[in-house]
Amino acid sequence: MECGATLYPDSHSGYDGLNDEYFHELVNHAETYGRGKVHTNGLENFWSLLKRGLRGTYVSVEPFHLFRYLDEQSFRDNNRTDMEDSDRFHALLKKVTGKRITYTKLTGKESETTAF
Repeated sequence: MECGATLYPDSHSGYDGLNDEYFHELVNHAETYGRGKVHTNGLENFWSLLKRGLRGTYVSVEPFHLFRYLDEQSFRDNNRTDMEDSDRFHALLKKVTGKRITYTKLTGKESETTAF
């Protein structure tokens, strides 16, 4: 995230040191769930959709591939309002064209060669 970005976190103490690099307004969930644009609903929705995909669609996710699932969910989330499904699909194809992943890298194991 770029310095100077605006964040709307909850009141967790882990966000206390952000004043130096980011503008942020807190939401104290003990008092309210949001004030106008200041809420955590978008982030909670992001994690909910990711967890639903990991448990229901993908089922068997290797930990060393988790960053790929996060990238996919981020792509979907960042393009959810300004693109139709077909436009999002074409944008995705442009990003993967010419790239490949080998079996070894995909599985995290050396490929086993079998002599016939």
